[in-house]
Amino acid sequence: MKKSTAILLLGALGAFVIAPSSLNVAQASEAKEAKKEHKSYRASKKVPAMRNRVYAQLARAQKLADDGDKIEGFEVLEQVHDRIDSLNSYEKAMLFNFYGFMYYGNDDIAMAIDSFKKVVADHGVIPDSLVISTLYSLAQLSMQEQDYPQALEYLSQWQKVNAKDLTANQQILFAQVHYQSKQYQQSLDYINQAIAMVEQENKLPKENWLILQRAAYYELKQPEQVTKVIEQLVRYYDKPEYWLQLSGMYGEIGQEDKQMAVMEAAYQAGYVTKSADVLTLAQLYLFHNAPYKSAKLLAGAIEEGTVVADEKNLDVLARAYLAAKEDKQAIKVLTKVSGIASSGKYDALLAQTYLNNEQWQQAITAAQNAITRFEQNSAEDKAAANSYLGNMYLAQGMANFNLKRFDKSLTAFAKASKQPKVQKTAQQWAKYVERERESHKVQLAMLN
Repeated sequence: MKKSTAILLLGALGAFVIAPSSLNVAQASEAKEAKKEHKSYRASKKVPAMRNRVYAQLARAQKLADDGDKIEGFEVLEQVHDRIDSLNSYEKAMLFNFYGFMYYGNDDIAMAIDSFKKVVADHGVIPDSLVISTLYSLAQLSMQEQDYPQALEYLSQWQKVNAKDLTANQQILFAQVHYQSKQYQQSLDYINQAIAMVEQENKLPKENWLILQRAAYYELKQPEQVTKVIEQLVRYYDKPEYWLQLSGMYGEIGQEDKQMAVMEAAYQAGYVTKSADVLTLAQLYLFHNAPYKSAKLLAGAIEEGTVVADEKNLDVLARAYLAAKEDKQAIKVLTKVSGIASSGKYDALLAQTYLNNEQWQQAITAAQNAITRFEQNSAEDKAAANSYLGNMYLAQGMANFNLKRFDKSLTAFAKASKQPKVQKTAQQWAKYVERERESHKVQLAMLN
């Protein structure tokens, strides 16, 4: 952003305020008014008068800078500086004040600070308004240079000579300095005062004020207060990131219903576009017993390319379909994920799903794939693998039984009975299969 270097010569210096990224300066057309106010400043403090020839040269330097000829503007200031021994204290202060603003306009913050320090080198010979505005400018420039201790020192000096109450913007500057100095409670005190001041005037707090307030509460580990601030950001400024942050904070403070409601509202508003946010909403749907919504959302995002079809995400999709009783869709996803995973757990889920859908031969094949992978993958957790193995032998036993393959069924149940977690179930099934095998033999004999 282009910075204006237009300034007032003296009287309007009390209006100079430096924002975090730019200087607020008065327009050049007001320069004449500044000269008229010299007497009012000298009424409270004996300040030497600015002579017309010095004023004219400083005004010329200002105009050149405003017109974009910064080099010539600096040359004019150098001409004045060459006669510095002939300048009185007030004229010297104004010379360095001009240097400060022109250096700032030239993005030379270090030289701007150096010049402004010379302005207030002797408080006793310049107007109070110039002291006050310059100290405030030094504080803000020090902030830009990330020299927060020095910024706080300048603000302390400024407050000692400034008889007026702090404005809301000034409260925020104090808050910023304290925050950057990791003095979070002091920062919060100033922020809250600033916000209270504007609310008393029925005005909205600025967005960056609320962001700073949120950050301070966060550092103070007050999540409920963080949530309240984000609620205001949503209410006043309605940006996608605030909706998503609010949903996350509701989850952090244990208000899961609100978490999903806000996340779903954000989705309907078109704010849920990133993979991580889509996955969060999908998980929330699952948590709140809305598995079909979860599956539909995730399947659509994968198809669109928003979410990568990797093992982790396909796992969530498969489980969502299973929870929604959409077994056909679940089988498609499980088949895909089992092809890219090294573990046998997806083959195991596939076997169980086939079994539930009475697809006996597919269940047997999937269970065998799972068993093979569990036996080959020595890195897999042994206890988990044993649990899967027992269930897979059970699945093979049940499927073979329904295909009237009684001997294969009993072989599978014999293997399952060696797994402690399913031993009792396997033994019960084995007894049942033996009875059914004998009964089947009798039926066959009668037919013959």
